[in-house]
Amino acid sequence: MTALMPAPGESSRRLALIHTGGTIASGPNPDGSGVLPRQAPQLPGMTDVVVSEYQPFNLPSPHITPAHMRRLATLVGEVAPGVDGVVITHGTDTLEETAFFLHLTLNSSVPVILTGSMRHAAEVSWDGPGNLLDAAQVALCPESRGRGPLVVFGGDIFDARTVTKVHTSSVDAFGGYPGPIGRIDRVGDSPRVHYFARPETRPTYQLAGSDARVEILYAYAGWTGEGFAEAAARADGLVIAALGTGNLPAELLPLIARSRRPVVIATRTHAGPILPVYGYAGGGATLVEAGAIPASFLNAHKARLLLLVLLSLDYGPQQIREVFQQGAF
Repeated sequence: MTALMPAPGESSRRLALIHTGGTIASGPNPDGSGVLPRQAPQLPGMTDVVVSEYQPFNLPSPHITPAHMRRLATLVGEVAPGVDGVVITHGTDTLEETAFFLHLTLNSSVPVILTGSMRHAAEVSWDGPGNLLDAAQVALCPESRGRGPLVVFGGDIFDARTVTKVHTSSVDAFGGYPGPIGRIDRVGDSPRVHYFARPETRPTYQLAGSDARVEILYAYAGWTGEGFAEAAARADGLVIAALGTGNLPAELLPLIARSRRPVVIATRTHAGPILPVYGYAGGGATLVEAGAIPASFLNAHKARLLLLVLLSLDYGPQQIREVFQQGAF
């Protein structure tokens, strides 16, 4: 599916541009102490578009919390009905988490596009303006409606459920199995947005007034459960980035069986679903029998956000299990 964008001056389109900080808004600190968020980036070109700008906060993305994500979701919900598209600039370190949180909580057909940059404004290879222009053009494309929040980076368009940061420094920093769902290409002054699939229906969840607490534990060879009891004592739920298709050392099996908190099993592997196949102690089948909840294809940090949302809505263990099993996200 390909959509040819309107020519300049052909329409009076409306775009909400929401800045949150990150490298795309950063530059060197004059005292030489490093690179810091300083000034919101400017949208290049697109003189035919009416742009309204907002800045709810100006933070490096490692400082962003679920509370900031909730604040951002509220703002998007307020501005989306009055515009044709929304673009959010964001730091790349947690961009995929904010995108997925918005995917879970925004009930709107208006396109919401997140983007950022890997290089700051003082570098000759700054990728911010190109990514921002691409994001704006995707946000204003009619074919983008009804797809939920998307990530646009390096010309690729990604689903919020599967996108992930795959490189620490490359300008092509984002990927995720099975790959992008679309692409934006420029032919002269006429950008074309190509989608490889049709929009899907998706459930959304109401924003709750408070956050639950969910912690992530990371499995490794020889792990005997260090940190499990301490995390379970202070959290409302746990996510374990397990091995392979969702397997753990045998020592974790009784800990999960005794846990009074929901325990979601994701994988530390780059891609693939949780499949409760193995019947040895700590194998996926025994973990599910002990009460663990498979995370489907979600990585650990996205499974954490889904669990946070469900716990904040007072979902019980069986309801949580059904959401993950049914892929209701």
